[in-house]
Amino acid sequence: MIKKYSSIVVGSVIIALAFNLFLIPSGVLSAGVSGLAILVSLISPFDTSLLNIVFNIPIFIIGYIFLGKNVTLSTFLVVVALSFFLYVVPIYDVAEDLLLGSIFGGVITGLGIGIILKFSGSSGGFDIIAMIVSRVSNMSVGLMLTAMNGIIVLISGLVFDWNIALYTMLNIYITGRVIDTIHTNHIKLTMQIVTTEGEAIRRELIDSIYRGITMSKGQGGYTLEEKDLLMMVVTRYETKTIKDIVRKHDPKAFINIYETVEIDGEFAKN
Repeated sequence: MIKKYSSIVVGSVIIALAFNLFLIPSGVLSAGVSGLAILVSLISPFDTSLLNIVFNIPIFIIGYIFLGKNVTLSTFLVVVALSFFLYVVPIYDVAEDLLLGSIFGGVITGLGIGIILKFSGSSGGFDIIAMIVSRVSNMSVGLMLTAMNGIIVLISGLVFDWNIALYTMLNIYITGRVIDTIHTNHIKLTMQIVTTEGEAIRRELIDSIYRGITMSKGQGGYTLEEKDLLMMVVTRYETKTIKDIVRKHDPKAFINIYETVEIDGEFAKN
């Protein structure tokens, strides 16, 4: 747990550095609600850190309903930490060039968000919406974030100029690509769980994971002990949650994970 929240704080620091050293000095917007916070801060006296918290309040409610308490708590920590570091880190134009600012801002932002998502958190805003949709579809988180943030590009073009809009588009695209490289939520994995506590694990997985489960009976080849075999196709994002559930009920369970090449049929749980 300490490692998880420490990683979320580290990711928030990285995002804050990207914003204050590359994006905000260049006038280039980031993705999602944070991008809107940057936009409003550039045309008003309000600080980006304060706007980031205010704009994310409705997102907390959505996250609590669809993703549960744990992800919402992580999101709250990320938003507070990010807003704090946005306030603490001085705004300084490192790149002094729009293209370099957009590229390096996108890479560093994607790195920070990717680290946060990898440890079951969210940086708030559109990330939560993307995570909800990814649980019931076959789309990658990065691709969905890129698609949803098209509105940010339009706003930047209308408020500033279309050169800024194009640099914003480049930044958002790079951010999405880096997120997918680190997070790889779109890669599907097959998990086979061999356990003596199959029913207890099945019940909790049904309540926690938006995937179907196939169960069968097996027998240990050495001990001849009866075993339960659970098979699921999941995303990388879900593997940590599943392993935590399995270990809680059966610390000695055997888990086999391998990459799935193709899926033909229902992937999400009905």
